[in-house]
Amino acid sequence: MSAFRFDDWETAAPATPAAIAPLSGEPAAPGPAALPGRTDDNPSPAHSLAPVNAADKRIVGGKTDINQLAPFKYPWAWEFFLKANRNHWTPLEISMAQDVHDYHHKLNGAERHVFENVLAYLTTSDILAMRNIGLAVMEKMSAPELQIYQARQVYEEALHTWTYQHCIESIGLDQQEIYNRYRVVPAIHGKIALANRRLERVMRPDFDLADRDNLHEFALSYFFFAAIFEGCWFYNGFTPIFALQRRGLMKGAAEQLQYIMRDEVLHCAFGIRVVRELLKEENLSLDPSALKALWDEAEAAESAYAAYILRDPILGYNADLHTRQFRFMANRRARQVGLAEPFPGAENVLPWLDEQANLRKEKNFFETRVTEYQTGGALAWE
Repeated sequence: MSAFRFDDWETAAPATPAAIAPLSGEPAAPGPAALPGRTDDNPSPAHSLAPVNAADKRIVGGKTDINQLAPFKYPWAWEFFLKANRNHWTPLEISMAQDVHDYHHKLNGAERHVFENVLAYLTTSDILAMRNIGLAVMEKMSAPELQIYQARQVYEEALHTWTYQHCIESIGLDQQEIYNRYRVVPAIHGKIALANRRLERVMRPDFDLADRDNLHEFALSYFFFAAIFEGCWFYNGFTPIFALQRRGLMKGAAEQLQYIMRDEVLHCAFGIRVVRELLKEENLSLDPSALKALWDEAEAAESAYAAYILRDPILGYNADLHTRQFRFMANRRARQVGLAEPFPGAENVLPWLDEQANLRKEKNFFETRVTEYQTGGALAWE
């Protein structure tokens, strides 16, 4: 008879199952101790656990069964998962042939500098995002509907990394040189280093969220990741390539980034919703001085990055526009969490940027695969 009971989730399995025969010459190991109330002729009655109550679920620190999806306490998380699957795509669906010609024959030196360094930043950023969600955030969520969307998010960050690699390979850029820029270019490294510093402690598996100070640090770090890293740096980070697209240049790479942007819009919205719910559920408030330091660091890093990639302005776009748009996006993200605006009075200097999240445009069926995905209507922020 098997030594394991599959209706008992509490009792540890015996170290040596009786079914494993001893080596020749060795004494047989004793069988497992009899379970209370059980003999071979008297099987135990069915064993059951209490049903899961949705009201008992929590964002973090919950004690309900992590393997049981429903009933939902956070049905909006399941809706995020369904929406994400309606925006499924791969980089191979978009032709890069014209981009190869544009890069080598149409872009000037300043435009190639912008294009290369945006890719250099994004390649590393999406791997960092993938690791943060997979190793830090997802592991600490205690409701499965939250984890399921985040599992999709991990996949999407890997897909984005493939997309940047596909662009680099298609155009024929030096991979070693492009991928190493985040290590050797201070303005790119500064953003990655800030993100690592802000996320490093909470990524540890022994980071105890029962401690209120740790819980505040986790909430602040998740706010940084969702609202700033994805909601400002990524959202704003695609803009230089979109500026080229608006002039008819690098349209394949820009379309790839549009699909990525659609994913990132959902990532940011989901993260902001989790932070809002976490703050309410745990009766927690983010410290204003800690928030100010976070915004000041993020703005300084973004300004240095803009000054480097746009050291020479390109037609229709420059470093000042990039930094001013970051401030506008920062105010939007703060409002969405219910926080004070960090940069009062910042204006939307690039009103066309939000349109890039909407992929509805005419295509020539004979030139490219028709890839009409979800409309942008469900992606409204305010």
